[in-house]
Amino acid sequence: MHSIFRSAALAAVLAGLTVPSTSTADTASGAYLAGRQAVYASDFEAAARYYARALQKDTDNPELMENVVQAQLSLGRLDRALPVARIMADRDLRSQIANMVLTAGMIGEDAFDALLARDLETEGIGPLVDGLLEAWSKLGAGDAEAAMAQFDNVSDQNGLRGFALYHKALALALIGDFEAAEVVFEDSGSSQMTRRGALARAEILSQLDRNAEALEMMATTFGAGFDPGLTSVADRLASGETLPFSHVTSAAEGMAEVFFSVGAALSGEASDDYSLLYARVATYLRPGHIDAILLSADLLDKLGQYDLAVATYKQVPPSSPDHHAAELGRAEALRRAAKPDAAIEVLERLALDYPTLPLVHSSLGDLFRQQERYEQAADAYDRSLQFTEEGAPTQWFLLYARGIAHERLDQWDDAEADFRKALELRPDQPQVLNYLGYSLVEKQAKLDEALDMIERAVAARPDSGYIVDSLGWVLYRLGRFSEAVAHMENAVELMPVDPVVNDHLGDVYWAVGRNREAEFQWKRALSFIDPDDTDGEADPVRIRRKLEVGLDQVLAEEGAPPLTVANGDD
Repeated sequence: MHSIFRSAALAAVLAGLTVPSTSTADTASGAYLAGRQAVYASDFEAAARYYARALQKDTDNPELMENVVQAQLSLGRLDRALPVARIMADRDLRSQIANMVLTAGMIGEDAFDALLARDLETEGIGPLVDGLLEAWSKLGAGDAEAAMAQFDNVSDQNGLRGFALYHKALALALIGDFEAAEVVFEDSGSSQMTRRGALARAEILSQLDRNAEALEMMATTFGAGFDPGLTSVADRLASGETLPFSHVTSAAEGMAEVFFSVGAALSGEASDDYSLLYARVATYLRPGHIDAILLSADLLDKLGQYDLAVATYKQVPPSSPDHHAAELGRAEALRRAAKPDAAIEVLERLALDYPTLPLVHSSLGDLFRQQERYEQAADAYDRSLQFTEEGAPTQWFLLYARGIAHERLDQWDDAEADFRKALELRPDQPQVLNYLGYSLVEKQAKLDEALDMIERAVAARPDSGYIVDSLGWVLYRLGRFSEAVAHMENAVELMPVDPVVNDHLGDVYWAVGRNREAEFQWKRALSFIDPDDTDGEADPVRIRRKLEVGLDQVLAEEGAPPLTVANGDD
């Protein structure tokens, strides 16, 4: 009888998670396979729908229950994951993901005694998370001394010291012991780990009437280039304002910080879908946790869920000092979703709101350049450079990018000036060396200097097919055909399906008398040209003409000089 009630409860829960369907995924196996395919594509919406449908037809399947919980949590719908996780707990079906959801549910209810009573063998999440949650739970239950002792216990574990001391400093600040909190930061240096930690320390120093030290610490941590969020904090400090301690205002928010800290640390180390779960829990526990929202959106972008990323970025309100970061992220997600006009609209509006922020203008320039709107790109880079300090780390790239725009607009003098200025700032930057060197080769100008540039670029990036191709091509242009062969063959090995590189190798083979191999490479180049890419560098008409009459005849028809072997070339 008890199992009947449990099945009825699960059916009631699932009724709110699914929608009617007439698809071939109506069977349990069909829905399961569809859900699995959706997971491979990181399509959490479809996964949640299909797994819930499969679970309706197979209500005792623990794998399906966990899949439903994970999909709903990935969507940020912890309230929908929680009922299924509770049914799993009733049936003694434990999983780490279900435990995360159940624990978040207890935190949301300030159920500190229940949190402390968890059996970590069956209900735990992991040593770091469980250890920090125990400390915050003790603080929430009113035992600050036991909480600090627990933070120390976690810090004694190998590799966990930074996390534990950071959270201990936050806990001390929460109970008003700012002196002790600053001592922890000073002794551990943990504020240097993250942007968020440094800002928490700035608030603590301000509470101690040490605004000047807070400003100095921020300058040391972030350098001179403050973004709007940092500028807002620095301006308030400089004005003499005492900043409130806002990073953690309750034990529950401290636990939200645990999930955010771990999710941020996992990002780039663990899979993006796994890191996302921690970010989603943090946002559930503290909906206004802007950094957790930005982390969730960034992870969704990396997973290819651009619409979800866009929606998540939009959760950051315009009043937030970090609104610009959210809008930059939203524009990038729109670009990756093949919605460039929408991305441009976001960036142009952002440029009106932040007219002196170089990153906004450079992002707009990058997008215009990718859309081959080079005149607008050059204008955007002009504005970005106008507000970029001389010698700033980003200046060389802005000059390089603007140089590309000028080169595509046939404004070669301006382009060359930009490239050479970029090289003054970064003398051995391989991208600039290669682009300038290759451009000089194509213009048949300063070939010896071009060769030197490209050789330096290859030395820095020997595994770059584009750069190795440039070296082979400049040798070809210099009439050193035999030397060019090995480099062009290497370039094709590095980029076997690139039409331009294969076309170049065909020309080099022809120049050394290996005509059949040249024709083979030209045919390969033709097969790799995208018929929809009308602006590609490989010219299919010219390649077909070379196959008909040979390279020598094509050069004659173009009025180009004939192939001439350089002195000393075999």
